[in-house]
Amino acid sequence: MSSLLAKCQPPDAQGRIQAVTPENAGWRYVGFEVYRLQAGQTLQLASADKELCLVLVAGIASVATQHAHYPHIGKRMSPFERTPPYAVYVPHQDRVEVRAESDLELAVCSAPGSGYLPSRLITPAEIGVERRGKGRNQRLVHNILPDSAPADSLLVVEVYTDEGNTSSYPSHKHDREDSPDETYLEETYYHRLNPEQGFCLQRVYTDDRSLDECMPVYNRDVVKVPRGYHPVATLAGYDSYYLNVMAGPVRQWKFTWEKDHAWINSESYSL
Repeated sequence: MSSLLAKCQPPDAQGRIQAVTPENAGWRYVGFEVYRLQAGQTLQLASADKELCLVLVAGIASVATQHAHYPHIGKRMSPFERTPPYAVYVPHQDRVEVRAESDLELAVCSAPGSGYLPSRLITPAEIGVERRGKGRNQRLVHNILPDSAPADSLLVVEVYTDEGNTSSYPSHKHDREDSPDETYLEETYYHRLNPEQGFCLQRVYTDDRSLDECMPVYNRDVVKVPRGYHPVATLAGYDSYYLNVMAGPVRQWKFTWEKDHAWINSESYSL
């Protein structure tokens, strides 16, 4: 199995099914966890030297930090309702308690934190919604924590791709530091499929093909993108959702297209 693919695990004592850390990913910035909590279950988290973005993928919860309380947040019971989620930003050196008010699927996104931003609730009304692409390259995007919103390191977005379409395409990358036209950003993809027994395909590869892996990705798997291009292709009958977390030394999403496929963005590309 590819070292870039983290398979969904049975819930541990805390309800955790995914745990990506800089240490086990072999990189410097991005951490990502997913918890599946039953109604009434509580979860305690400490941000330490990280900032966190808690995304309610599905379900309702009450979230309390050391200085704020956000009761009964959440609305959608499945990400495939395609409405923007509720999320909570938590700064470093804070503590959080999450109480599941219903069965809850919670993503905990983390990256280095050093500033003095307060915790805050991110409501669906505050999340930018956009449609990208055309033809078989169309997708729906929810910008949960874009680089225009305050944070130290984190960038968080979720994407919907209909059956038979491609996404994160034309192939692009963001793996160069100190470049005027590209930033270094590590990235995770948390995948959901509808219906759940489906799968999609994700390829991660570099120009010189020193990294070139194509993976079948099933429901609640995570793909790690340390460098290179990373397109996603869905299969007939199965819609795709993924939650992206990115972070690096500069909090900007600047990328370059793979030259061979950049023409798909042109006006001359026919549907």
